[in-house]
Amino acid sequence: MAPTPCKVRKRWGTLNCGDPIKAKRLGHARNGGSEPMNVHEQIKKYIAGQPESKRSDLQELHRLTLQVSPECKLWFFDGKDTKEQTVSNPTIGYGLHTIKYANGKSREFFRIGVSGNKTGISVYILGLKDKKYLAKTYGKKLGKASATGYCIRFKALKDINVDTLEAAIRDGLAA
Repeated sequence: MAPTPCKVRKRWGTLNCGDPIKAKRLGHARNGGSEPMNVHEQIKKYIAGQPESKRSDLQELHRLTLQVSPECKLWFFDGKDTKEQTVSNPTIGYGLHTIKYANGKSREFFRIGVSGNKTGISVYILGLKDKKYLAKTYGKKLGKASATGYCIRFKALKDINVDTLEAAIRDGLAA
């Protein structure tokens, strides 16, 4: 799939980049800024920029999620708004989910998100109808992790039951 043009959304930032001028300005360019990076390159660069312990865990989560759904759509969200202000941590996205708003508008977004944060890693599972589902279904089985409405947070993969996390990711991609 060819990269879509670089779009900086009002609040949520860049999801992918295909415009060389915007790519260079946003730091998503390769070869001295002459070519935009594709989503695979953005993900690789993001993971490579993490501290070693987090880098290996993010790489393993990326591998695991692609193993669960090898053909899923990949996303990279840089976490910046139109003013280049950070509004969230960068996130690797997997799958496709249509978000419908109360005003009737909708937009496509990822179904599973993986993001490094200050204290560890967050795995977002979007599109679930029941906000208590993750905590009820997987919370006690995960190990040293917290499961809230759409997010599973943990410090390191070694602290959790990876098979349970994989089941939650499979469940989220199938929702």
